[in-house]
Amino acid sequence: MKVPRSVVCLSACWSSAIVGTSCAVQTTQLGRSPSTQPATRPGAAQPNASGPAFDLEGSDAKAIQIADAVMAKLGGRRAWDETRYIVWNFFGKRRHVWDKREGRVRIELDGPEGVPHVYVLNIDTQSGRAWKGGQAVTNPDELARMMDQAEAMWINDSYWLVMPYKLKDAGVTLKYLGEREMDGGRIADVLQLTFKDVGRTPNNKYHVYVAKDSGLVEQFDYYEHSDDPTPRISAPWRKWKRFGRIMLSGDRGERHGRPARLTDIAVPDELPESVFTNPEPIDLSQWEPAVQDR
Repeated sequence: MKVPRSVVCLSACWSSAIVGTSCAVQTTQLGRSPSTQPATRPGAAQPNASGPAFDLEGSDAKAIQIADAVMAKLGGRRAWDETRYIVWNFFGKRRHVWDKREGRVRIELDGPEGVPHVYVLNIDTQSGRAWKGGQAVTNPDELARMMDQAEAMWINDSYWLVMPYKLKDAGVTLKYLGEREMDGGRIADVLQLTFKDVGRTPNNKYHVYVAKDSGLVEQFDYYEHSDDPTPRISAPWRKWKRFGRIMLSGDRGERHGRPARLTDIAVPDELPESVFTNPEPIDLSQWEPAVQDR
């Protein structure tokens, strides 16, 4: 079955310069998020439609119920679909400005010798533009390589931020594993995510811990292979905050004795088109009133 190209993955390589090479790439139009839900009154329950190839038949009813409750707790499917822009810094390595509606992303980072690199990628077509030190990359082979890098970075980095919104993506099979203690002793319902006929590494597996007392995803375990006895990575999802109409978390505990944080998270209501056309560093401060927690 051919499904639209997009992302939903998690890489174990969170300390590498280019990550996303060891991840399950689910294809569920994460690049675009048009609202397909009917209007609902404030406070009303909202449907949480699954991806077009979500493994409904192979998933547990209880796991699906919990996934739907997580989406509602985060703000609801409609709020997620109608959120257009998301900005964040991935562990201090690079900044993303993601236009969900138009399926495009701008990525800024420091390349070799501190030379700034800017990528603007159309997620659906894998095409775009790139600049090094403000100079456009025009060599076709080099540009194609940089677009591949941009896709890998966005695939990985976005899933570290928005995984809880993707529990019912195309190709996902959800199973309920019961209650377990998280680090710290609190109790969580644990969902298992495996992947069916999708992705670069469909043998990945994730255990997602939904805290009983908060209803939020507060920990995950990543298994590189579905039959691995122990996870390659376990990390918390802490300090949930509301941004616009949705909630996001940036605290991933520590890695190699250092804080692991997604920082500078923002959800602007609007951004100028120049964000996706101008190679110069961008300043989002004038849109600050639209991106504060509220």
